[in-house]
Amino acid sequence: MNSQRVIAVVKWATAALVLAGIVVVDRRWLHVNQTTVALTLLLFILFLAARWGLRYAVVTSIAATFLYNYYFLPPIGTLIINDPQNWLALFAFLATSVVGARLSERVREEAADARLRQRELEVLYTLSRELLQTENVAGLLNSIAPAILLVTHADAVVLYLLDGDRRYLAGDPAAIPMDEIGMRQLALTLPSADTTTDSTTATHFGQREARIPLHVGVRPRGLLILKSVHLSPETLEAIGGLISVSIDRAQALEDVSRADAAKESERLRALMIDSITHELRTPLTAIKASATTLLFHDPCGANALDLESQRDLLTVIDEETDRLDRLVSQAVEMAQLDAQEVHMTFVPTDLADVITSTLRACATALTGHELHQQVPALPPVLADAGYIEKVLANLLENAAKYSPSASPIFLSAETRPNAVLVSVADHGQGIDTSEQELIFERFYRASTQTGLTSGTGMGLAISRAILEAHHGTLAVTSQLGEGSVFTFSLPIAHQPLREPPASSGRSD
Repeated sequence: MNSQRVIAVVKWATAALVLAGIVVVDRRWLHVNQTTVALTLLLFILFLAARWGLRYAVVTSIAATFLYNYYFLPPIGTLIINDPQNWLALFAFLATSVVGARLSERVREEAADARLRQRELEVLYTLSRELLQTENVAGLLNSIAPAILLVTHADAVVLYLLDGDRRYLAGDPAAIPMDEIGMRQLALTLPSADTTTDSTTATHFGQREARIPLHVGVRPRGLLILKSVHLSPETLEAIGGLISVSIDRAQALEDVSRADAAKESERLRALMIDSITHELRTPLTAIKASATTLLFHDPCGANALDLESQRDLLTVIDEETDRLDRLVSQAVEMAQLDAQEVHMTFVPTDLADVITSTLRACATALTGHELHQQVPALPPVLADAGYIEKVLANLLENAAKYSPSASPIFLSAETRPNAVLVSVADHGQGIDTSEQELIFERFYRASTQTGLTSGTGMGLAISRAILEAHHGTLAVTSQLGEGSVFTFSLPIAHQPLREPPASSGRSD
């Protein structure tokens, strides 16, 4: 005997015992009138209809009618009724019991249906929230099956896509033993808006296995199979539509992102060409002029230049050649950082040694500026010393370049719970609040500095890319007319460093 049959037997036995108890109590102890007995029995029948269903209420109402006639309508102890009014009362009781039970059952069914619809709406809402949060197609496809499994409580979920014959599983894969050929055939032949079920195990709004076709317009896209799910066909169809809409949305967002990236790449390419053309023109003009002058003046002729003039011209050529070399090196380094072709070795590094080495290399650039240092004892940081020297050198050279001659430059460091912060401050023109993030873009230069000093606008972008590869940060605090403070952070060496993050084509 299965559990459902046991429950049914217990319910029938309970209904019989309660009915008998009402008759015994009303007849032997309470001695109530016929109306009270009828109302008590009617109340019990309505309770059965509301709690257990119509069949229990109807059978009990028929039994209650016979008991009511036998024990409470004269002549008592027989099923005979002498008074015609008692016949009317008996039939009124039976009709009221059955009609009341049917109405109560209907209310019960409608309440259960409303609860089911509410649950299905919650399933659709939760699923839509999970799917519409993802804007990446690959990530969305990997999350669909687990999300459906979570919200529908199915035993297994299989998402099959015709494009590439891809399958995404969640739950017990053995619960849906179907190969790709069978899934492909179903996806191609199953009509739109048709959800098939295993009819041998179907219950009210319940299916053992649901197969939902996925379409793009009228073209088949794939198939969704759910094992042991209890949802209405309309909800299952809505789930299929929601999946198709989510995939279309993610693909549209990726197309927009690719279009935006292409536009941004084109803009950066044009900006790079303009910037490099502008920056190349100045040193090339100087080199060309100096070389032409040297060639024009015959060293053995009457118009020969003296040695000092020749040395000045050669010095110009040498300096401008170095400038060209720096420009090309920065462009190549930025491209390598974007393409993740730069190999960095992260080891425990003494930041004080890096600072000392950088100050020695930047001695010429800092000439004419008083340097104030406040560098206490620092814990080792996980870093590539060579690249951190480049970052610090760039910040120091910028501080010297964009601040008045003889103005002080401040270099400080401090230890935080998880990182070490290094700051470089100057008393230059400052940077407007609206431009403080833009200066970390490639080729962007602050409006207060444009035209005053030469530069490519790539130094800060390279510095931020290097620090992001170290899982550090680079930020600026500035006020117009007061100067700027650039601060970068590096993780302390006792923390394990992950692989450098994937580059997004931007350095900010």
